[in-house]
Amino acid sequence: MGSGIMEDSEIVSILDLTLLDRGASEEELASLCLRAEKYRTAAVCVFSEHVRYVRSKLSENIRVAAVVGGFPRGWRDPSKISQAIMEAIESGADEIDCVLEPREDGVSVGEEELLMLSSMKESCQGKTLKVIIETPLLDERSIRAVCRMAMASGADFVKTCTGKRGPCSDEDARILSMEAKRHHVTMGERKGVKISGGIRNKRDARRLLSIMEGEGVSTRDPNEARIGASSLLDDLIDGGLGRN
Repeated sequence: MGSGIMEDSEIVSILDLTLLDRGASEEELASLCLRAEKYRTAAVCVFSEHVRYVRSKLSENIRVAAVVGGFPRGWRDPSKISQAIMEAIESGADEIDCVLEPREDGVSVGEEELLMLSSMKESCQGKTLKVIIETPLLDERSIRAVCRMAMASGADFVKTCTGKRGPCSDEDARILSMEAKRHHVTMGERKGVKISGGIRNKRDARRLLSIMEGEGVSTRDPNEARIGASSLLDDLIDGGLGRN
Protein backbone atom coordinates (compact mmCIF):
# COMPACT_ATOMS: atom_id res chain seq x y z
CA MET A 1 0.00 0.00 0.00
CA GLY A 2 1.38 3.40 -0.95
CA SER A 3 1.61 6.43 1.26
CA GLY A 4 1.65 10.18 0.83
CA ILE A 5 -0.30 12.40 -1.53
CA MET A 6 -1.38 10.62 -4.69
CA GLU A 7 -0.16 12.09 -7.96
CA ASP A 8 -2.75 13.09 -10.55
CA SER A 9 -1.66 10.22 -12.80
CA GLU A 10 -2.14 7.75 -9.93
CA ILE A 11 -5.70 8.96 -9.43
CA VAL A 12 -6.39 8.53 -13.15
CA SER A 13 -5.07 4.97 -13.01
CA ILE A 14 -7.96 3.98 -10.71
CA LEU A 15 -10.61 6.09 -12.48
CA ASP A 16 -13.70 4.59 -14.09
CA LEU A 17 -14.34 7.32 -16.66
CA THR A 18 -18.13 7.46 -16.76
CA LEU A 19 -20.78 8.42 -19.30
CA LEU A 20 -24.24 7.31 -18.22
CA ASP A 21 -26.51 8.78 -20.86
CA ARG A 22 -28.81 6.36 -22.65
CA GLY A 23 -29.05 8.83 -25.53
CA ALA A 24 -25.28 9.22 -25.94
CA SER A 25 -24.22 9.33 -29.59
CA GLU A 26 -21.44 7.23 -31.11
CA GLU A 27 -19.45 10.45 -31.45
CA GLU A 28 -19.76 11.13 -27.72
CA LEU A 29 -18.84 7.56 -26.84
CA ALA A 30 -15.87 7.61 -29.21
CA SER A 31 -14.65 10.85 -27.62
CA LEU A 32 -14.93 9.23 -24.19
CA CYS A 33 -12.82 6.32 -25.36
CA LEU A 34 -10.18 8.61 -26.86
CA ARG A 35 -9.83 10.39 -23.52
CA ALA A 36 -9.59 7.09 -21.67
CA GLU A 37 -6.84 5.90 -24.02
CA LYS A 38 -4.92 9.17 -23.88
CA TYR A 39 -4.84 9.40 -20.10
CA ARG A 40 -4.91 5.64 -19.33
CA THR A 41 -7.92 5.33 -17.06
CA ALA A 42 -8.67 2.02 -15.36
CA ALA A 43 -11.99 1.60 -17.15
CA VAL A 44 -14.76 3.23 -19.13
CA CYS A 45 -18.17 2.95 -17.45
CA VAL A 46 -21.30 3.06 -19.62
CA PHE A 47 -24.79 1.61 -19.83
CA SER A 48 -24.93 -1.96 -21.11
CA GLU A 49 -26.42 -0.96 -24.47
CA HIS A 50 -23.24 0.99 -25.25
CA VAL A 51 -20.79 -1.75 -24.27
CA ARG A 52 -20.30 -3.33 -27.69
CA TYR A 53 -19.46 -0.04 -29.38
CA VAL A 54 -17.17 1.15 -26.56
CA ARG A 55 -15.32 -2.17 -26.43
CA SER A 56 -14.59 -1.86 -30.16
CA LYS A 57 -12.97 1.54 -29.56
CA LEU A 58 -10.70 0.61 -26.65
CA SER A 59 -7.47 -1.33 -26.34
CA GLU A 60 -7.65 -4.49 -24.25
CA ASN A 61 -5.82 -2.97 -21.27
CA ILE A 62 -8.68 -0.53 -20.59
CA ARG A 63 -11.63 -2.33 -19.12
CA VAL A 64 -15.29 -1.78 -19.95
CA ALA A 65 -17.63 -1.52 -16.97
CA ALA A 66 -21.31 -2.01 -17.77
CA VAL A 67 -24.01 -0.49 -15.58
CA VAL A 68 -26.67 -3.18 -15.62
CA GLY A 69 -30.14 -3.72 -14.21
CA GLY A 70 -31.75 -0.37 -13.59
CA PHE A 71 -30.15 2.97 -12.71
CA PRO A 72 -30.40 4.68 -10.35
CA ARG A 73 -33.22 2.47 -9.08
CA GLY A 74 -32.15 -1.16 -9.23
CA TRP A 75 -34.26 -4.05 -10.42
CA ARG A 76 -35.67 -6.57 -7.96
CA ASP A 77 -36.12 -9.55 -10.30
CA PRO A 78 -33.12 -11.95 -10.02
CA SER A 79 -33.82 -13.70 -13.33
CA LYS A 80 -34.13 -10.39 -15.15
CA ILE A 81 -30.87 -9.08 -13.73
CA SER A 82 -29.11 -12.35 -14.53
CA GLN A 83 -30.15 -12.16 -18.16
CA ALA A 84 -29.07 -8.52 -18.43
CA ILE A 85 -25.65 -9.27 -16.93
CA MET A 86 -25.06 -12.19 -19.28
CA GLU A 87 -26.01 -10.04 -22.27
CA ALA A 88 -23.62 -7.30 -21.18
CA ILE A 89 -20.80 -9.81 -20.86
CA GLU A 90 -21.59 -11.24 -24.29
CA SER A 91 -21.30 -7.68 -25.63
CA GLY A 92 -17.80 -7.37 -24.20
CA ALA A 93 -18.15 -6.10 -20.63
CA ASP A 94 -15.19 -6.84 -18.35
CA GLU A 95 -16.92 -5.53 -15.24
CA ILE A 96 -20.49 -5.20 -13.99
CA ASP A 97 -21.77 -2.34 -11.84
CA CYS A 98 -25.18 -3.18 -10.38
CA VAL A 99 -27.47 -1.51 -7.84
CA LEU A 100 -28.70 -3.58 -4.92
CA GLU A 101 -31.89 -1.59 -4.45
CA PRO A 102 -32.60 -0.75 -0.79
CA ARG A 103 -35.99 -1.72 0.57
CA GLU A 104 -38.48 0.99 1.45
CA ASP A 105 -39.42 -0.80 4.67
CA GLY A 106 -36.00 -0.16 6.18
CA VAL A 107 -34.89 -3.81 6.19
CA SER A 108 -31.35 -3.88 4.82
CA VAL A 109 -30.55 -7.57 4.33
CA GLY A 110 -32.54 -10.75 4.01
CA GLU A 111 -33.32 -13.66 1.72
CA GLU A 112 -34.40 -11.34 -1.09
CA GLU A 113 -31.06 -9.50 -1.07
CA LEU A 114 -29.10 -12.75 -0.79
CA LEU A 115 -30.89 -14.14 -3.84
CA MET A 116 -30.20 -10.97 -5.82
CA LEU A 117 -26.51 -10.99 -4.89
CA SER A 118 -26.14 -14.69 -5.68
CA SER A 119 -27.77 -14.16 -9.07
CA MET A 120 -25.47 -11.25 -9.83
CA LYS A 121 -22.34 -13.20 -8.92
CA GLU A 122 -23.28 -16.36 -10.79
CA SER A 123 -24.22 -14.42 -13.92
CA CYS A 124 -20.91 -12.54 -13.93
CA GLN A 125 -19.08 -15.72 -14.99
CA GLY A 126 -15.88 -14.65 -13.27
CA LYS A 127 -16.03 -11.03 -14.41
CA THR A 128 -15.58 -8.26 -11.85
CA LEU A 129 -18.76 -7.46 -9.92
CA LYS A 130 -19.23 -4.07 -8.25
CA VAL A 131 -22.33 -3.89 -6.05
CA ILE A 132 -23.76 -0.39 -5.61
CA ILE A 133 -24.96 0.03 -2.03
CA GLU A 134 -26.73 3.43 -2.33
CA THR A 135 -25.26 4.64 0.94
CA PRO A 136 -27.17 7.99 1.00
CA LEU A 137 -30.37 6.01 1.58
CA LEU A 138 -29.03 3.89 4.45
CA ASP A 139 -27.90 4.36 8.04
CA GLU A 140 -24.50 3.11 9.18
CA ARG A 141 -25.77 -0.20 10.53
CA SER A 142 -27.52 -0.98 7.24
CA ILE A 143 -24.49 0.03 5.16
CA ARG A 144 -22.31 -2.33 7.15
CA ALA A 145 -24.82 -5.17 6.91
CA VAL A 146 -25.21 -4.80 3.14
CA CYS A 147 -21.44 -4.57 2.62
CA ARG A 148 -20.88 -7.76 4.60
CA MET A 149 -23.54 -9.68 2.72
CA ALA A 150 -22.32 -8.42 -0.66
CA MET A 151 -18.69 -9.37 -0.03
CA ALA A 152 -19.64 -12.72 1.50
CA SER A 153 -21.74 -13.40 -1.61
CA GLY A 154 -18.74 -12.85 -3.87
CA ALA A 155 -18.88 -9.19 -4.87
CA ASP A 156 -15.42 -7.99 -5.89
CA PHE A 157 -16.16 -4.36 -5.00
CA VAL A 158 -18.64 -2.53 -2.84
CA LYS A 159 -19.52 0.84 -4.37
CA THR A 160 -20.95 3.80 -2.49
CA CYS A 161 -23.77 5.05 -4.69
CA THR A 162 -25.12 6.07 -8.07
CA GLY A 163 -24.86 9.75 -7.21
CA LYS A 164 -28.45 10.28 -8.30
CA ARG A 165 -29.95 9.97 -4.81
CA GLY A 166 -27.21 11.66 -2.83
CA PRO A 167 -23.42 12.04 -2.94
CA CYS A 168 -20.61 9.98 -1.47
CA SER A 169 -19.70 11.28 1.98
CA ASP A 170 -16.42 10.95 3.84
CA GLU A 171 -18.14 8.61 6.30
CA ASP A 172 -19.43 6.42 3.46
CA ALA A 173 -15.88 5.98 2.16
CA ARG A 174 -14.66 5.20 5.67
CA ILE A 175 -17.35 2.62 6.42
CA LEU A 176 -16.93 0.73 3.14
CA SER A 177 -13.15 0.69 3.60
CA MET A 178 -13.47 -0.56 7.16
CA GLU A 179 -15.75 -3.35 5.99
CA ALA A 180 -13.32 -4.34 3.23
CA LYS A 181 -10.55 -4.54 5.83
CA ARG A 182 -12.79 -6.54 8.16
CA HIS A 183 -13.53 -9.01 5.37
CA HIS A 184 -9.83 -9.39 4.63
CA VAL A 185 -9.01 -10.04 8.28
CA THR A 186 -11.84 -12.51 8.87
CA MET A 187 -12.02 -14.26 5.48
CA GLY A 188 -8.53 -13.78 4.04
CA GLU A 189 -9.89 -12.17 0.85
CA ARG A 190 -9.08 -8.68 -0.34
CA LYS A 191 -12.10 -6.81 -1.68
CA GLY A 192 -12.28 -3.49 -3.48
CA VAL A 193 -14.00 -0.21 -2.68
CA LYS A 194 -15.37 2.09 -5.37
CA ILE A 195 -16.30 5.63 -4.43
CA SER A 196 -18.69 7.52 -6.67
CA GLY A 197 -21.28 10.25 -6.43
CA GLY A 198 -20.41 13.94 -6.69
CA ILE A 199 -16.62 13.54 -6.92
CA ARG A 200 -15.76 16.34 -9.35
CA ASN A 201 -12.34 17.63 -8.33
CA LYS A 202 -9.03 16.17 -7.26
CA ARG A 203 -9.17 17.84 -3.84
CA ASP A 204 -12.25 15.80 -2.96
CA ALA A 205 -10.79 12.68 -4.58
CA ARG A 206 -7.57 12.94 -2.59
CA ARG A 207 -9.45 13.47 0.67
CA LEU A 208 -11.63 10.41 0.12
CA LEU A 209 -8.70 8.28 -1.03
CA SER A 210 -6.73 9.30 2.05
CA ILE A 211 -9.62 8.11 4.21
CA MET A 212 -9.70 4.81 2.33
CA GLU A 213 -5.96 4.34 2.64
CA GLY A 214 -6.13 5.06 6.35
CA GLU A 215 -8.51 2.11 6.70
CA GLY A 216 -6.26 -0.27 4.80
CA VAL A 217 -7.34 0.03 1.15
CA SER A 218 -4.49 -0.07 -1.38
CA THR A 219 -5.55 3.08 -3.17
CA ARG A 220 -2.96 2.79 -5.93
CA ASP A 221 -4.19 -0.66 -6.93
CA PRO A 222 -7.15 -0.69 -9.38
CA ASN A 223 -8.07 -4.14 -8.08
CA GLU A 224 -8.78 -2.59 -4.66
CA ALA A 225 -9.73 1.03 -5.30
CA ARG A 226 -11.77 2.80 -7.97
CA ILE A 227 -13.34 6.21 -8.43
CA GLY A 228 -16.43 6.56 -10.59
CA ALA A 229 -16.68 10.03 -12.10
CA SER A 230 -17.43 11.88 -15.32
CA SER A 231 -15.88 15.30 -14.70
CA LEU A 232 -12.98 14.49 -12.34
CA LEU A 233 -10.66 13.92 -15.29
CA ASP A 234 -11.24 17.50 -16.44
CA ASP A 235 -9.95 18.86 -13.14
CA LEU A 236 -6.93 16.56 -13.24
CA ILE A 237 -6.11 17.68 -16.77
CA ASP A 238 -6.51 21.36 -15.85
CA GLY A 239 -4.15 20.72 -12.95
CA GLY A 240 -1.36 19.64 -15.27
CA LEU A 241 -1.87 15.90 -15.70
CA GLY A 242 1.19 14.34 -17.28
CA ARG A 243 3.55 17.01 -15.92
CA ASN A 244 3.59 15.92 -12.31
